Amino acid sequence: MLLALAAVAALVTGTALVAAGVLGGFPRSLGRWAWGESAPDPTPVTSFVGPPTRFTIRPDDYHVPYAGTAEDGRKFFLSEELFAEKGYVGLFLWKADGTFDEMQVSVVGRSSELPPGQAGPAGNADALQQKLAVLGRYTLEPITVEPFTRTFDGTTFGWRVDQYDDGDYVISVHPGDFIAYSPPFDGRWYDT
Repeated sequence: MLLALAAVAALVTGTALVAAGVLGGFPRSLGRWAWGESAPDPTPVTSFVGPPTRFTIRPDDYHVPYAGTAEDGRKFFLSEELFAEKGYVGLFLWKADGTFDEMQVSVVGRSSELPPGQAGPAGNADALQQKLAVLGRYTLEPITVEPFTRTFDGTTFGWRVDQYDDGDYVISVHPGDFIAYSPPFDGRWYDT
């Protein structure tokens, strides 16, 4: 009983300190964690000044199966889940230092079984294999890169930085907006 009361007191005190701004809080949502983690990093989120100029993408078994370093040293993110009215397979490439280099996009069909607004595999194995071939031998690993946007086929592609009304920043993949990273932008979790 005493242990239970101590746990409740610690929770109430910690919540009050976060609300008062004495301790940093955790991001607005708990989203999905990469690399099999079951909880966010317990390190409090720190304040950021201005929009983020770098963020980390970590490969996982959900929306980020392909992120890492290509044979030529460039960083990459590959997705077959990009969508607007059409479906796309997109390969985003950054130089070894994390600055944006190029994007390669293929227009593919979108499954009629996917509800509007929901991400899902394009189901075009040929387009996916063509993009993987561009990479040569690659290593799946976390990458730290700069956000970017470019237009293709009248649609915005890339990792776009936006700001909420409360001042917090978010970096989300486009088209589709199905992965959104928030501070500390370390790629350990994302909102979907």
